[in-house]
Amino acid sequence: MEINKTLFWIGHASFYIKAQGKTIFIDPFNITPAIKEKADLVLITHAHSDHCSKDQIERVLKPEGEVICPQGCLDNDIFKNFTLSKPGFKTDFNGISIDAVPAYNVKKERAHFHPKKNNWVGYVIDIEGFKIYHAGDTDFIDEMRPLRGLGASLLPMGGTYVMDANEAASAANAIGAQYAVPMHYKALLGREGSANAEKIFREKVRNALFMKEVQEPFYSF
Repeated sequence: MEINKTLFWIGHASFYIKAQGKTIFIDPFNITPAIKEKADLVLITHAHSDHCSKDQIERVLKPEGEVICPQGCLDNDIFKNFTLSKPGFKTDFNGISIDAVPAYNVKKERAHFHPKKNNWVGYVIDIEGFKIYHAGDTDFIDEMRPLRGLGASLLPMGGTYVMDANEAASAANAIGAQYAVPMHYKALLGREGSANAEKIFREKVRNALFMKEVQEPFYSF
């Protein structure tokens, strides 16, 4: 599978995937007219507004499109086709297997941002054996260690609310995906901070892949 024809980074933690004739968005955020794709399925990782927004979902969702998200993100009846997820949730979408996995903070200084008790998630999306892991907002947690056979791991490294670059590099190396893709950092770190984080990640992660956003960044340096 050619990753650059399957996985597209919108910016921040927002991606879309094109596979099996379907388009799956993850955490749509700051969607501009540059994004022409429409979603057959939207996956939401957690309730924070830079990941879960009714307005942003409506911008990309097809009329009959489906939404999957954890409890507390959206009203259960806000979309026609709506399913609740939590860690351990599994489903099949047009032959694409989707597993929800835990995402939470363990560092004391940020534990209140993404508490484990909220049952917020990341997702493993299996496309004909090529597995894409979107980690959501998380620290390097024990539940990452059993993840194996991944084609791509999408890992936050902005610090403050999630892993910093060093922690994300440790997670990437423990997971051992074919591609380790950093996300959720540019708006938080600015130009200099982002460049430094990328340098750390590149030096420490052999299989690092830095994707280019497919729309103009919403942040300015």
